[in-house]
Amino acid sequence: MSKKKKHSLLRSGYTVSGMTIISRVVGLVREIVCANVFGASAGFDAFLVAFRIPNFMRRLFAEGAFSQAFVPVLSEYRQNRSESDARLFIDRMAGTLALVLFIVTVIAVIVAPILVMIFAPGFLHDPTRFSLASGMLRITFPYLLFISLTAFGGAILNSYDIFSVPAFTPVLLNIALIFAAVVLAPHFHHPVTALAWGVFLGGIIQLCFQLPFLWRIHRLPRPKICWRDEGVRRVIKLMVPAILGVSVVQIGILLDTVFASFLRESSITWLYFSDRLTNFPLGVFGIAIATVVLPHLSRKHANKSPEEFSAALDWALRWILLMGIPAAIGLFFLSGPILSTLLEHGKFTAFDVIMTRKSVMAFAVGIPAFMLIKVLVTGFYSMQNFKTPVKIAIFAVSCNAAFNFILIFPLAHAGLALSTSLAAFINSGLLFYNLRRHKIFNPKKGWLRFFIRLLIANIAMGAFLFFTSTKLSIWFQYGWKQRVMHLMPPLLGAAIIYFMVLAICGIRWRDFKSTHLTD
Repeated sequence: MSKKKKHSLLRSGYTVSGMTIISRVVGLVREIVCANVFGASAGFDAFLVAFRIPNFMRRLFAEGAFSQAFVPVLSEYRQNRSESDARLFIDRMAGTLALVLFIVTVIAVIVAPILVMIFAPGFLHDPTRFSLASGMLRITFPYLLFISLTAFGGAILNSYDIFSVPAFTPVLLNIALIFAAVVLAPHFHHPVTALAWGVFLGGIIQLCFQLPFLWRIHRLPRPKICWRDEGVRRVIKLMVPAILGVSVVQIGILLDTVFASFLRESSITWLYFSDRLTNFPLGVFGIAIATVVLPHLSRKHANKSPEEFSAALDWALRWILLMGIPAAIGLFFLSGPILSTLLEHGKFTAFDVIMTRKSVMAFAVGIPAFMLIKVLVTGFYSMQNFKTPVKIAIFAVSCNAAFNFILIFPLAHAGLALSTSLAAFINSGLLFYNLRRHKIFNPKKGWLRFFIRLLIANIAMGAFLFFTSTKLSIWFQYGWKQRVMHLMPPLLGAAIIYFMVLAICGIRWRDFKSTHLTD
């Protein structure tokens, strides 16, 4: 066994956040390009459905249930078994996973129209969108195979405390889609079809990118199919109940797509760009913290160190609130100017900005809850307890569906976004309650004081944005450079006020930086 080394979760969080910021920035460029080239159109609606189906399954199975089940089992192998046992487990898991993914992909390509009918039933009344979505789904679905194996490799790297490579990998998909939109699109009868091929190529590139890094740590899998392997069976057993529990946010967004398919044309596009914008802070902070804390929690559970386990959760939750609440407030007030600055070019009109802004504001309300879910579920999954979060997720998804039925009529697509946010609060609240009830998480002293200081800083920042905000119609009169120049002062001013008030209230950087949790 290799020697244990001290490892700072904060430093790992920096690494993942840094790589994720690069990915999100390139992703933002991707959205700007797509908005400019395709706009909010029927063709782009069709592509989003064709991409969202395999992407949803990727988040549900690969980065969701599989990663959450695989990492704790691999961590236990590393902690309690030999290196040869760990390598054999990885090989057998790789072969079994690849076989299942291949079968699922073949079936999905054959029944693509049926999948579109299930995930976007409203398209049945629009032959153009239905035909386009079905054809593109046959191109995009193999992405599930490639990206799931990529996620498998990323989970191995994360388990060995290599976080930068998996965090950077999504950049390659964004580059592939930008290339498809700019270079390939003009050569297709339906230009949006180029994006489907961009997804296909992006999946292959991401998988190939990680292979050298796995080889370097001597963990490049040599796939072997073995259903009877103890570790493989444990992962499968843990995955089955985790599939719903780990991806309640994605299920909520998918429900939004199903309902939005019955709304006016472009509703799916407006929701998509709203989701992408709100996912920026979620990816940079929420997913980054959850990614680095899961292997740590798994090892602490394997070592039977409940105090250090709870301390890691405490550290993660403070960071989530410290960054999640101001992100929600900032995006709520500045959604219009940000959308106008980034997307109002080419075929993406001022009307599209107005409509997208409505759903961005609704999604922004739920940003803290989305982040909390990412961290809170790791408290259960690291202990291989999947039943509790699954029960909670089922209830939250049911609430989401009920909210959709209620809010879609008065608020249209924005009501679907608000439903997802409300369901996320229910989910995160119940997760936290159960962690406390079962004494898995015991908060450190000072939470009340921390929350009051946080509240004061966020009120100050929110007041600044409220009183300095201007009407969205004024932004439509600006050119692109003027929009950037007018956007920077409120962004920088809000950040300065927030951190300045935190400092005045007594929150110091060392309060978080000094929390070095070691293995």
